[in-house]
Amino acid sequence: MKILIVLTSHDQLGNTGKKTGFWLEEFTTPYYILKDAGAEVALASPKGGEPPIDPISDLPENLTLSTKRFHADIAAQAELANTKALAQVSAEDFDAVFYPGGHGPMWDMPDNTVSIALIEAFDKAGKPIVAVCHGPTALVNVRGKECDYMIRGKHVTGFSNEEEDDVGCSEIVPFLLEDGLKERGAVFSKSDNWAPYVQVNGQLITGQNPASAGPAAEALLQLLHAD
Repeated sequence: MKILIVLTSHDQLGNTGKKTGFWLEEFTTPYYILKDAGAEVALASPKGGEPPIDPISDLPENLTLSTKRFHADIAAQAELANTKALAQVSAEDFDAVFYPGGHGPMWDMPDNTVSIALIEAFDKAGKPIVAVCHGPTALVNVRGKECDYMIRGKHVTGFSNEEEDDVGCSEIVPFLLEDGLKERGAVFSKSDNWAPYVQVNGQLITGQNPASAGPAAEALLQLLHAD
């Protein structure tokens, strides 16, 4: 069981001068759930090397059991510091792909032709695709059968407009993820702000927010063990 986790390489929060990146918990929680289940996990990012952690996600008040475990795990830190460039990985080598969120993906994933081709390859092969929080932004321009948008008619979730308002980024992000998914014909649903919520539509799994990363990873394991 080999899982590819794809992280953002983008570290600028629009024109604010503030830093962003991937949300640490959304990486560490699935990483350890999958590893503890016996999966082999590989990491990639558009530029390769060390992807940026959103500094807010690494503040003491946002630390979780998995992020604390990561801070004590030298091997995992070394893996993160040396992600493969996205162009160097192939869907053929993995059983599933997982896109964590954080605001970074909003800038370097929607129009990323390498990422789009990778997801299309996973979709064509019928392999699970997981995206959490802002991670589903990687799906908005992916094409499926008959060249239509892959998510058209699919039940999905992701970081909601209300949650974006909550963190004060609605006017900063390139577009609102909830709106972007709906514009592509996805059947979008959500739970309360910050509550764990996951949608499973065939081989596509989406989670709403950081609290949904663990449940999304568990849903992935269920899918893989069902095959």
